[in-house]
Amino acid sequence: MKGVILAGGLGTRLHPLTKITNKHLLPVFDKPMIFYPIQTLVDAGVRDLLIVTGGNNAGDFLRLLGNGRAFGLPHLNYTYQEGEGGIADALRLAEHFAEGEKIVVMLGDNVIEKNIRRGVAAFKKQKCGARLYLKAVRNPQAYGVAELRAGKIVGVVEKPKRPKSNYAVIGIYMYDNRVFDIIRTLKPSRRGELEITDVNNAYLRRGQLEYDILDGWWADAGASHQKLLETSLQVARQQGLAL
Repeated sequence: MKGVILAGGLGTRLHPLTKITNKHLLPVFDKPMIFYPIQTLVDAGVRDLLIVTGGNNAGDFLRLLGNGRAFGLPHLNYTYQEGEGGIADALRLAEHFAEGEKIVVMLGDNVIEKNIRRGVAAFKKQKCGARLYLKAVRNPQAYGVAELRAGKIVGVVEKPKRPKSNYAVIGIYMYDNRVFDIIRTLKPSRRGELEITDVNNAYLRRGQLEYDILDGWWADAGASHQKLLETSLQVARQQGLAL
């Protein structure tokens, strides 16, 4: 299985910090933000990775990460997203890299407390389709929300005004090789983006969408200045610092 980390976009929610660098290179406590999703995938046994980046500072990823040696990797792959077309648009750029294999996708600003080894192992055994990670949150209106019934996902709605659960679809997705065919059928949303929620619902209609509940805390570190600070403090506490 191959891994894709989506680290493009302009990071406008974190201005003025992102006027001089990509948001995924900002520090989360003692490491650049991008280190955390890379380590998450490596810890799950995914060692063939593609970084999808963009903006004016894409070259900084190569200077920072090189060939991935700091993570015990023999090689890192890179590709460039022009503009901000949404998560599914960024994922589209990974088709050549996937080469027909299953992929696990992680957003470059997601930081988790524990690991995703169980979910990745389950997806390796899953014959086809997709698998998501969910996490209960206090403000589901801000995320894609999964409606659950009898242990199954029966719907995924992007930023609902009246959520049918408090389970957010977090930025860790697993797909078979048909994901790229699905992306080709998508039309831009009202935001002008290709929505990952539409991809997930396409798998749902096929009866091929499974899920796991994430263990431990999860942070969307790039969502705001407050989230960036809160995530740094969470990581510091996890490392045993009294704050």
